[in-house]
Amino acid sequence: MDLGIRGKKAIVCASSKGLGRGCAMALAEAGCDLVVNGRNGELLTSTAQDIRDRYGVKVTEILGDVSKPEVQKAMLAACPDPDILVNNNGGPPLRDFRTLDREKILEGVTQNMVTPIELIQAVIDGMAARGFGRIVNITSLSVYVPIPGLDLSSGARAGLTSFLAGVARTVIDRNVTINSMLPGKLDTDRLRGPHEAGTPEDPAAAAERKARISADVPAKRLGTPEEFGQICAFLCSVHAGYLTGQNIPVDGGLYVSAF
Repeated sequence: MDLGIRGKKAIVCASSKGLGRGCAMALAEAGCDLVVNGRNGELLTSTAQDIRDRYGVKVTEILGDVSKPEVQKAMLAACPDPDILVNNNGGPPLRDFRTLDREKILEGVTQNMVTPIELIQAVIDGMAARGFGRIVNITSLSVYVPIPGLDLSSGARAGLTSFLAGVARTVIDRNVTINSMLPGKLDTDRLRGPHEAGTPEDPAAAAERKARISADVPAKRLGTPEEFGQICAFLCSVHAGYLTGQNIPVDGGLYVSAF
């Protein structure tokens, strides 16, 4: 399917690896020029070059933590009039809520709620004026299914969801959509556990780990960043202009609900 976004400009946050990288790859395949971002310079450079080599699109690298105002400014300077914004950022680590002090709570809310709102504020009016905009927020299935120990992540992402629900309805008439993707169990570093970036995993150990983690998933497997990215790209396409304010679980059927 031609997604109709060839030549569009996209900012993809936290896109040097994992789900962000999957989204960047899919948008590049659709013909978008990209601003990619990450905290690890080596990984970011590798991802950017891989995208250029595969798809021949323009890729600008912005190194740093996307929650930092100076990094946001650098991304927007590199792409002042984006057609597409994919908000993504790592979540707070698993920890008992009793151990959270005010500083940690505010940091988690800044990373997973305030930062995407700030970026949306910066781009939404330009998108509306130009008559095209696609904003996708990568949140978490924990917005719907609470996970003890991820309370801060769940709360911040749920706050973002509620905050944007009304905003999404104010710009749809100008062909700007805002939707969220709620990943369940996808095969990323977050489910692999602590390890050095780029460290290979023993194939037998990997197979055992994936089977164990996905045992309660109806699909009986972990999702991949590549298929996640393709869904993101569709939400950013010209074909998704009548879809807004939605939270879409990408979870192999793990979230059980008829509605």
